[in-house]
Order: sequence, then C-alpha cells, then structure tokens
Amino acid sequence: MIIQSKKVWIADQFFAAAIEIENGKIINVLPYGSKEADVDYGNKRIVPGFIDIHCHGAFEFDTNDAQEEGLRNWSKNIVTEGVTGFLATTITQSQEVLTAAVSNVAKVMEEGHEGAEILGIHFEGPFLDMLYKGAQPEPFIVDGNIEKFKHYQEAAKGNIKVITMATERDLDYSFVKWLSSNGVVVSIGHSASTYEQAVMAYANGARSMTHVYNGMTPFNHRNNGLVGAAFRLRTMYGEIICDGNHSTTAALNMFYMSKGPDYSIMVSDALMAKGTPIGSKFIFGGNEIEIYPDGSAHLTSTGGLAGSTLKMNEGLRILVEEAMVPFNYAINSCTINPARCIGLDDRKGAIGAGYDADIVVLDDDYQVIQTYCRGEARL
Repeated sequence: MIIQSKKVWIADQFFAAAIEIENGKIINVLPYGSKEADVDYGNKRIVPGFIDIHCHGAFEFDTNDAQEEGLRNWSKNIVTEGVTGFLATTITQSQEVLTAAVSNVAKVMEEGHEGAEILGIHFEGPFLDMLYKGAQPEPFIVDGNIEKFKHYQEAAKGNIKVITMATERDLDYSFVKWLSSNGVVVSIGHSASTYEQAVMAYANGARSMTHVYNGMTPFNHRNNGLVGAAFRLRTMYGEIICDGNHSTTAALNMFYMSKGPDYSIMVSDALMAKGTPIGSKFIFGGNEIEIYPDGSAHLTSTGGLAGSTLKMNEGLRILVEEAMVPFNYAINSCTINPARCIGLDDRKGAIGAGYDADIVVLDDDYQVIQTYCRGEARL
C-alpha cells in the first residue's frame, strides 16, 4: 500500500512524499507522485502516530479495573484521536488491586489486541509523597524498595516501562539505581523533592518528571524546587499535560522553550471519563471524580484537579495555536520524544524506512482524518 501527501512530516519539516507500507512497516519513503498511490491526501498533514505514556483509561475503563474487555475497547477506540501507542497507567491502590491491574495488561499484550499498541505499563504510585499526592489515595501510599517492585514487575511479565515515584524517599537512591539499571524509566512525580534532591536523583539514574508543574514542589527564584529542576536539567525528560487547565498556555510555552525540541513529552493523564459526557461522575482511586465543562476532572470532595479527558490531537492544537510552541517542538513531544524515553525510537515515533507504519492524517483544524496502526487504517 502507498499513501502520499504534499505535507509529510520528515526530518523536522513537511515534505511532499509517498509512504510505501508492507506487513505493518514502512519499507520506502519516495518522492510524491513517483508511484501510483492507493490514497492521496493532497495537502493534508501526515505525521507519526501519537504516543501517550501517561493515561489511566478511557471509555469508562480504568487500568486498575483489570478488565480485559475494557482494555481492549480502549486500545481499539483511542485511535480516533491519533494515538497509535500508549502505556496503560495505574494509580496508587492496594497490592491486590495493582497486581491484578498489571497482570491484566500483560495478558492483553501477550494475547494481542486491535488498534493502538499497548507498549507497556506506567506504574504511577504507590511510592509517592503524602504532601503532593493529588488524587492518589493516601491509605495506600508506601515507601518503595526493590523487593516490593519485583513483585509487581513479575506480575506484569516485565512490562512496567516507567515508574512515577517520590525519589527523595529513597534516601540512598539504591532503588532508583536498581530501576534504571534494569530498564525501568524513573520519573520523579508526586514528590516533595528539592531542586538539589532532584539533581541527585538524576545523577543516580532518574530520567523523567511526571506531569511537570502538578504534584511537585513549585519554582521560586530562591527555592527552585522540582519545577526549577525541570527547567534546568536539559536532558531530563518532562511530561506535561497540555489541556490548558493543568497549566496555562503561558506556562506550557515556558516549559517547552526551556526544554527545547527533544525532551518535552505531551501526556493526556486521561481518566476513564474520557469519551463520556460533561458532568459524569466516576470513582478513581477510591475518590469520586466529576467532569467539568472544560473537560477537566476534579475531586468532588475538594474541587481539586484529578486528571483530564484530553485528546492528544487537541493537545497538539493547544500547543501550536494557543501556547505558540514551534510545531517541531510540539509534534516531537507526542511522537519521537516519548518513543526515545521508553527505548522504542528504533521503530516508533517517526516516519522513515524501517519504522512501524503508525501514521496519523490531520485536517487543518487538527481533526484526525485517518489513523494507521502498523499499516492498518483504523477509522
């Protein structure tokens, strides 16, 4: 199969090109019009498929539910917003619940599924800080260690790719060092780390930060906090929720312009409420959550932010059109940067020969016209 457009995202630019696909892979990238195309998208933008490495659920399913069909339905339908790969993300809960959750993800990955590829698991909690717990349920927050984590990784059959943790609670950073040396990306989040502690965590293997600005120590010019570390540690990846609610568009611009084109990662942090009507209420991590008119999710008990229902294509629009972030910074943050962060950039996150044929076609208003998952049209 060959698809083509006069605007294919290649090497940080739009280029007139044709993409030849075979057995789920891109086997050739050719000049536009050089071969007869099966589909010609004209001037519509063709970009790599979006990768969301922090998302809890959608369509009334949460990762912690541990329901096979709910996970399959999520992966099948999330392609409507251009997502071709994601990490199913947990929230702090009991050992029993988390074990069942990661086991379910591993089972579906092993047996196969339709739509977006489940690339693994993002283990958010329970090794967090009480002060910055956000919507994470306090009764289940514990200090982490290697043996506790091994239990979950065994249940997950090695599929935990990212862990969010309060690294300052790992006093000698032995847990951080072990995780990073065993192929798990350590992301600092829901953390009371000082700037200095963040630098030490980085020195011992931490390589990312979870939803920057949220669930962490703020920036002050005399007390720089984790937000200051996110700005200053140029080669530390940083997730950020680009819905305009968790952070203003000015804050998004400041973050992206500080990180440059290679280390920012757009995430949705979406809850099971994604794809449901405004005003819907759900139980998330034992807490009741309500969806506000702007799409944000809030704890009904306190009104505090608890997550989002952000669609990734809408996040891209907000970054470019409202936050005024350069397009290459924005598109990299939902394609090649997350792929590189989790070690899949040899096959994911770009359009080029040898890559998986994970491709999104966008209209001028950022609506998704078509999503190809490993070469198969899904809309």
